[in-house]
Amino acid sequence: MSAPNRDFIVKIADTKEELQAAQALRYDVFVKELGGDGDLVDHEAGLECDAFDPYFDHMIVSDAATEQVVGVYRLLQSEQAKVMGRYYSDGEYDLSVLQNSGRKILELGRSCLHKDYRGGMAMFHLWNGLSEYVLKNDIEVLFGTASFHGTDLEKLAAPLSLLHHNHLAPEDLRVRSKSYESMNLVDKSNLDRRTAMLQVPALIKAYLRLGGFIGDGAFVDHEFNTTDVCLILDVDRMNERQRKIYSGAR
Repeated sequence: MSAPNRDFIVKIADTKEELQAAQALRYDVFVKELGGDGDLVDHEAGLECDAFDPYFDHMIVSDAATEQVVGVYRLLQSEQAKVMGRYYSDGEYDLSVLQNSGRKILELGRSCLHKDYRGGMAMFHLWNGLSEYVLKNDIEVLFGTASFHGTDLEKLAAPLSLLHHNHLAPEDLRVRSKSYESMNLVDKSNLDRRTAMLQVPALIKAYLRLGGFIGDGAFVDHEFNTTDVCLILDVDRMNERQRKIYSGAR
């Protein structure tokens, strides 16, 4: 169910209450819906949190009428990653090709929407807020993991193979899974592209429409009950149409 004809407010969370509202939404999506867990998840309070939260900027989109946080994006600039000592995705992917590139990179994570606001304008506003953040901070390359629900690679063979055959990152952006699971599971000639694409999560499709790439290999995350891929978006490689979509045609 989408929420049409609503106004939204997008901002970086700057109070404890706003951060906890973001973590509560993450709990609803990643723990209650998807069956995830973690050492610092607060089940009693209903908050999905981890040791990385203090180092990230937390972009939130709220329904202006109710002030309810209905969308979240977690953002980590390279300067804060140095303070933390690593990126979140370091646990799953070898990021050295990006870290040694000399370019300004931004890690994205924990993107989610309240179930009643999916398929509507909330994601557009969250995406627009991300675009403004990238421009303001001179970000050149965005990356982060995105997930398929479940850990059965056989069931995910078609969409993973589609990503491998058609959207594999060029070598200068090609991060590699540290616990490598090949995504080349179905020969390209035997792949039903339409059926496979229907299994690709909406967030991944959105990045592909912008010219995004996929890193080499999947990572099976048993703690979160997901199969992860690494998305990479090079702002300089976007064409004019993709830039207009990304910036909301401002």
